[in-house]
Amino acid sequence: MARTTAIEWTEATWNPVTGCTKISPGCDNCYAERFAERFRGVPDHPFEQGFDLTLREARLDQPLKWKKPRTIFVNSMSDLFHKEVPSSFVDQVFETMEQAHWHTFQVLTKRSSLMRRYVNSRYKDAPAPGHIWLGVSVEDGKRKSRIQHLRETNASVRFLSIEPLIGPVGALDLDGIHWVIVGGESGPRARPMKEEWALEVRDQCLEADVYFFFKQWGGFRPKSGGRELEGRVWSDKPKTLALSEAHLESVAVG
Repeated sequence: MARTTAIEWTEATWNPVTGCTKISPGCDNCYAERFAERFRGVPDHPFEQGFDLTLREARLDQPLKWKKPRTIFVNSMSDLFHKEVPSSFVDQVFETMEQAHWHTFQVLTKRSSLMRRYVNSRYKDAPAPGHIWLGVSVEDGKRKSRIQHLRETNASVRFLSIEPLIGPVGALDLDGIHWVIVGGESGPRARPMKEEWALEVRDQCLEADVYFFFKQWGGFRPKSGGRELEGRVWSDKPKTLALSEAHLESVAVG
């Protein structure tokens, strides 16, 4: 677990799984893959196997040892709901998150239907605990089915990561969504993000009373273009480990 991270919308990362495979155009220039493959073949390095999917059992209890409350991005270097991650291992990850209730966990996936199936099976009678936030990545208007899957997931807190934003997303159904992150792509092959794409998302968030976070313009380096959108920095996000009951009720599905 990294005690610090350059990811603006979280405080730490925890990677009980590393490695992944590409599933849609948003994966084409994956930063995690680019980082991990630099170390393929380096003896005894954590990424000696590059970006091959790897279960890290020794890391499963890390959050339990971290006593100071933190917001933790789960699997910044993978996707917990990859089809090759056994459900028994996913169980262990969720058991740790449930036990470490003083943290806030942010679980993000592109495999939204698999997350919906797992979560709705695990939490049949009540939503997932409020300190476990569940989110999906959406890179353009063709991937919006993931949002519907998320809305159908028995979660207390739902969020979208619209990053890298590589095309317009169009109209969004934000019912039951609490937080939206937008960002441009970074790296040597970064695809440019148009301002109107980001503004379209922001305006819908403002209209729906959904927290909006603008992470970056992107470019060769993540910080290349800064974080300002129309002359200001947008860093709206839930202020505490759990959203207020009033706000949860205001965006509840149905």
